[in-house]
Amino acid sequence: MKPTKFDAILALVGGELTQIAGGTIEYHDGQTPPSESAIDTKLASMISDWEAQEYARNRQADYPDWGTQLNKIYDDGVTKWKSEMVDPVKAKWPKDNSGPVE
Repeated sequence: MKPTKFDAILALVGGELTQIAGGTIEYHDGQTPPSESAIDTKLASMISDWEAQEYARNRQADYPDWGTQLNKIYDDGVTKWKSEMVDPVKAKWPKDNSGPVE
């Protein structure tokens, strides 16, 4: 899931946080709340990292389940599994997020 402001705050302060209805955050164990600019910077960084991994999420959705893949390896070997199951998905969803390439 796309990172949220709560995720950014948690990454900055660590430990335990509680998000209360209405978006209020309760800090525990003497944590110091981060500044809004620190939160905004961290959130922007986390969203950028998340967006850069879009290809990986798309690939994951396109790969067959593990049981099917393991059967392919057992029946036909690793080379055919790679060329017939893995490579087409990687070609469809390149790391530069330019997919889908048909």
